[in-house]
Amino acid sequence: MPSFIAAALGHQACVLEFKTVYYNCSKLFPNLLLFKADGTYVKQINKIQKQDVLILDDFGLQKLEIQSRLALLEILEDRYGIRSTVIVLQLPVSSWHEIIGDKTIADAICDRIIHTAYRLEMKGESVRKKYQNDGSKTAT
Repeated sequence: MPSFIAAALGHQACVLEFKTVYYNCSKLFPNLLLFKADGTYVKQINKIQKQDVLILDDFGLQKLEIQSRLALLEILEDRYGIRSTVIVLQLPVSSWHEIIGDKTIADAICDRIIHTAYRLEMKGESVRKKYQNDGSKTAT
């Protein structure tokens, strides 16, 4: 359900003509490492920074490596107070430091997210599970 809501927010932003981009974190951070290797990192980061709305889905499914931490901090630092960022995750804020890693970088990242955020905490069963159990639809 959180991913669905983030997608709906992104869709509405597009309808209102805001430049919007969606990334799954499991794909974004490894790709950013590849962009560093091929010399297109700055171009890709600039592209992300120019978006009015940035959606980062499935944050925290795996711990961040040092380069991913630094990239996330760079992205958030450049967007802070200027552009909107939607972060979707299924972990409580109390576990973010463990997922991010390095305490100093985690503090900096959390400081740019938590204090100015609107948080929606969802409860209940997964929508995918619901569709699988009622037999009417199979989630993909």
